[in-house]
Amino acid sequence: MSDQSRRPHKPHKPHRRPQKDPVRILAFEALRAVDERDAYANLVLPPLLRKAREKGDFDGRDAALATELVYGTLRRQGTYDAIVAACVDRPLREVDPPVLDVLGLGVHQLLGTRIPPHAAVSATVELARVVLGDGRAKFVNAVLRKVAQHDLDGWLEKVAPPYEDDPEDHLAVVHSHPRWVVSALWDSLGGGRAGIEDLLEADNERPEVTLVARPGRSTTAELLREEAAVEGRWSPYAVRLTEGGEPGAVEAVREGRAGVQDEGSQLVALALAHAPVEGRDALWLDGCAGPGGKAALLGALAAERGAVLLASEKQPHRAGLVARALDGNPGPYQVIAADGTRPPWRPGSFDRVLVDVPCTGLGALRRRPEARWRRRPEDLDGFAPLQRDLLRTALESVRVGGVVGYATCSPHLAETRAVVADVLKQYPDTELIDARPLLPDVPALGEGPDIQLWPHLHGTDAMYLALIRRTG
Repeated sequence: MSDQSRRPHKPHKPHRRPQKDPVRILAFEALRAVDERDAYANLVLPPLLRKAREKGDFDGRDAALATELVYGTLRRQGTYDAIVAACVDRPLREVDPPVLDVLGLGVHQLLGTRIPPHAAVSATVELARVVLGDGRAKFVNAVLRKVAQHDLDGWLEKVAPPYEDDPEDHLAVVHSHPRWVVSALWDSLGGGRAGIEDLLEADNERPEVTLVARPGRSTTAELLREEAAVEGRWSPYAVRLTEGGEPGAVEAVREGRAGVQDEGSQLVALALAHAPVEGRDALWLDGCAGPGGKAALLGALAAERGAVLLASEKQPHRAGLVARALDGNPGPYQVIAADGTRPPWRPGSFDRVLVDVPCTGLGALRRRPEARWRRRPEDLDGFAPLQRDLLRTALESVRVGGVVGYATCSPHLAETRAVVADVLKQYPDTELIDARPLLPDVPALGEGPDIQLWPHLHGTDAMYLALIRRTG
């Protein structure tokens, strides 16, 4: 008998199939859609969750965890990328994007949730085995074990430059915003460390769902009967859903009598509706009406006064959304698909005009955290001509004595005061109205006459509004 035959037989280690975790697989799929298709998480995630519930894979806790993993990973992506970069031996651009998505999910579980470290690592490595394969799962395991050696504060001390050496880069890493966005927001706030840190932190908080009770169709009293519903802070038509309330479960929302609308957007519509006009008040225009939230509120407010709203939207499919939002309005209205820079209506036709212009969306980073990584400074140059053209058209569309509201969901000075100042140079027969007294219960509206809302001060998106009257 040979020596080899006398050795005991060593059984082969059985190949273990990776365990599929529906929650983390769904979160990974959502992140891939955001990265590959430039999708927005708030549009991608709901149908994925609905499908998982229909299959019986998810309950409410699973959906809450998947939502936290997706939004938490996107909000803190800049911070987590800096930490991962310190744990790998190559530039992040050389790491495959799907691997970075898995690592982001793992780092968020380690540093941004209460999931025990061993469970965060093992669950993420198991996810990597399912979606990436065994080889790259080993890489994920090695990186996450390095990450697990410190908590978030410990990592920030290592990867963020000291505030004294580079304030903007420090804030960018600590609060997970691109440096250029930090700089722009700081300029808009007017300086001071406390304010910018409060704003950046507010951008990283999950916003409450806010409903609007459309006048003549619903009431806040009706909405407040819903579980986890509380009054809005500023708008008389606002109700907030706390503790993860689901707007789709609210009957008035399903029927279109109420809608989901940030309180900042409600305040913009209310300020325009309350602005004093000289003479008649019969015809209102929403010149950039899609997807229809402000148009629905304006239409209801117009109906209370016997006025008519014309809602115009350039894109036909978005005009369809506007029509759906206005369906059932208590008074007359019309929805058209038209280019707001080449309008089909005659100059001087309207008493009130709102133009909520396309913009970078830097005021809604709480709701669309991926936008901060998608936008570039050069995007401002792309929006600037359109914003000015739309404001010019609005000023020509309103009659003498009427009022134009220029609004944008961005606090960037290049999209707010710079646009208004440039256009008004060409229209000497106009004057800015102090908008602050029109919202008397809302504090900290700035020096005026325009209004800038802030997430950290008002709990709203960072909406901007300037009100302009035609004087001749």
